Amino acid sequence: MAPKGAEYIEFAHRKAAEKKTHVSFPQLKYPSLRDEGLRHPVQWLQGKALDDGAEGLWRVHDGIYDLTEFIDKHPGGADWLELTKGTDITEAFECHHITNFAVKMLEKFHVRDAKTPRNSPFTFKEDGFYKTLKREAVEELKKLPKTEGNKTDRIIDGLFGTLLVTSVLSLWLTNYWAVMASYLIASLSLAWTAVAAHNYLHRRTNWRMYLFNLTLWSYRDFRVSHALSHHLYPNTLMDLEVSGLEPFLLWNPRKKPFYAKLTLLIELALFPALFIITFLKRFSLNFTREGFFKNHYKWHDGVGFLLPLWMYIMGGASFYDTIVMWLWINCTASFIFFSIGSNAAHHHPQIFKDGDQVRETTVDWGMHELEAVMDRTDINGNLFKVMTFFGDHAMHHLFPTVDHAYLSHLYPIFLRNCQKFKANFRMTSSIDLFIGQLKTAVKVDPNVLEDSS
Repeated sequence: MAPKGAEYIEFAHRKAAEKKTHVSFPQLKYPSLRDEGLRHPVQWLQGKALDDGAEGLWRVHDGIYDLTEFIDKHPGGADWLELTKGTDITEAFECHHITNFAVKMLEKFHVRDAKTPRNSPFTFKEDGFYKTLKREAVEELKKLPKTEGNKTDRIIDGLFGTLLVTSVLSLWLTNYWAVMASYLIASLSLAWTAVAAHNYLHRRTNWRMYLFNLTLWSYRDFRVSHALSHHLYPNTLMDLEVSGLEPFLLWNPRKKPFYAKLTLLIELALFPALFIITFLKRFSLNFTREGFFKNHYKWHDGVGFLLPLWMYIMGGASFYDTIVMWLWINCTASFIFFSIGSNAAHHHPQIFKDGDQVRETTVDWGMHELEAVMDRTDINGNLFKVMTFFGDHAMHHLFPTVDHAYLSHLYPIFLRNCQKFKANFRMTSSIDLFIGQLKTAVKVDPNVLEDSS
């Protein structure tokens, strides 16, 4: 019989420390390289390859596949297969392909059965919550017009155009208040453009995903830290969006240092610099022995410098004044982006974090996604807010490659299946999530089940 209440906390943490495992899922290995170095996406992929038993190829469920010859033919773009070689891509394969076409094609590349069990707590049973929901979603999406995606295109294109205009006006205008207004609108437009670009970088290669790089960040790195790590393993120790900000922000329930109580001040100081920090961290890796530039750096990493170039050419200001204004816009946008992201859906005392007690150590992947998310009543229902504040978050986690414009149409079948399978879909307000995020940062004791055995 498993320990209950406060006994569970001590028991689970002791066992995890002894075996170097996850706390909530003790059958799993503690992620290799998680606590080392700069905690960058390439390091996360390298650590995952050490743990996944993919034998240098690609693993899906209990099979090993050689997709080398398929990389350049992959309909979603070569990035996804290039990045994931040597790892278990089961979760990505299941949620990125909602029809059975990819399943049938995959068999052509089967090499052998895997030698080790999967290092994941998640299941995809045919009669389980996620697979059932996915089958119904496919049928529902067939009924919708293909032009629905034009709505999201217009939103991000409008934000990008606003950024181009106001960034130049912030240099061209002479009235102080007009300059300040232009600078603030440009900053907000850059942040919102990056958030909206998130809708596109989950999908097949397209030009709008490159708009994310205007921040100096890399959409390719974000595909790892966000799409392949956070989306597939939210709030577990495999979630790079949680571990990547440690030891400054500590959202998992653990014994914490005194400065955890200063989380709000830390965020105010850290968030404005994160776009630049991610760029410098990425650039510094060019000089490592791993040959980072050759293996991972791409032409689109220079897209972020097109914005100051545009401002310099069109703004009529000196090079110095242009760079200063661009840095102000970038840092303000960074603060806005990370303030939105950290308070969007995943940090609240009632949301699952590694350390919390779970009813089952193997769980339907879709059921877990809902345990790690809370949606917002004041964001969902408005497509502009959804696109600029990471809205429809639960639905997006379940169907990351589906354009945001289509997600609202899936709610009837989603809610019906939540009721059928007793899935834990929750909604709250943005202010509650903001307060909850600060509470989570100081939270020490994991959540425990009232009645477990």
